[in-house]
Amino acid sequence: MEVICLEDNAFFNLIDRVVDHIKNTTASKQDKWLSTDQAMERLRIKSKTTLQKLRDEGHVRFSQPEKKWIVYDAESIDEYLEKHSKDTF
Repeated sequence: MEVICLEDNAFFNLIDRVVDHIKNTTASKQDKWLSTDQAMERLRIKSKTTLQKLRDEGHVRFSQPEKKWIVYDAESIDEYLEKHSKDTF
């Protein structure tokens, strides 16, 4: 068995790097398709009617694999929010 000794600073730096690596790898594995509730949460809206309006007007992409099952493209929601963002003075 091999024992590795580290100074406190080196140990905590290593832990920080591991945590950062885990955060970066899990963030990149974000789902492409969001449920209705997830899409509403990301858009910060509370009304399904508003979400339907955005869908009907072509502002956000969606897929309807089954009659009552609609999923929304996360990237198109992000693009919609970015398109409607305002720069500060």
